[in-house]
Amino acid sequence: MDSSKQQAADWWSTSIVQMSPGKINFHGHPIQDLIGNVSFVGMIWLMLKGEQAQPGQEELFSAALMAGADHGPQAPSIAIARMASSCGIGINNAMATAANVLGDVHGGAGEQCVELFNQILELQASEGMELNQAADQVLGAFFASGKKYVPGYGHRFHPVDPRSAPLLTLLRKAEEQGVVKPDYSAVAKAVENAIATRKGRHIPINIDGATAAIYGALGFEPPLCRGLFVLSRSVGILAHSWEQRQRNERNKGPIPKGWLWTYTGKPVQQETPQES
Repeated sequence: MDSSKQQAADWWSTSIVQMSPGKINFHGHPIQDLIGNVSFVGMIWLMLKGEQAQPGQEELFSAALMAGADHGPQAPSIAIARMASSCGIGINNAMATAANVLGDVHGGAGEQCVELFNQILELQASEGMELNQAADQVLGAFFASGKKYVPGYGHRFHPVDPRSAPLLTLLRKAEEQGVVKPDYSAVAKAVENAIATRKGRHIPINIDGATAAIYGALGFEPPLCRGLFVLSRSVGILAHSWEQRQRNERNKGPIPKGWLWTYTGKPVQQETPQES
């Protein structure tokens, strides 16, 4: 390869995929060996981590991804996907529109919760303190900074999120089997206890907290956890976008037809008649 071609090749260097005529390898695994032997979830793991998942890891990873696939049209990302589809755009445009609203408020709690869990575990390890003490100390600083809501805990619709307990049960099983990092189910509970002590009432963990514990235990970095949520929720976005395309609704708005919004501006100004 001459120097100019080598420079171009190096410009897009990657450790993920190797491709040449008749050859496609992912992290050293030929595609023909992966097809039929590796699941879609297993391929996600391979692409992100550069190695195949161990027994138990893929099942836990799959459960977390599956649980966050959809939460109904009241979720902004799903509502926007449906509205966009009713405007006559392509399904890829509707999916992109929906994914673009998954930010710090809607979609970012998992990443924030993993960061919180990691901070507590790091404090526990560095100071040699009890897990509950570390959780209380980190939560104290969290609330002292002016924040009121702990990401991954409480829910606007569910007094108890029905997705959390099954996920945490699977996590504890994986921890007992030694296929994931330890202590993430324990730190999730320690945070729940610390919140209850400070708030004076029980605020249960939600799916963002449960999947945060799973992704942390599986060794995913916090920013990747947001990407994993986007990947998970894209399944629901696709389903709702497709369903909406089968309907005859056009320009579906955020409120039912015939409803109007509350106007909070200046009152109508009466024009002063001009003298003739």
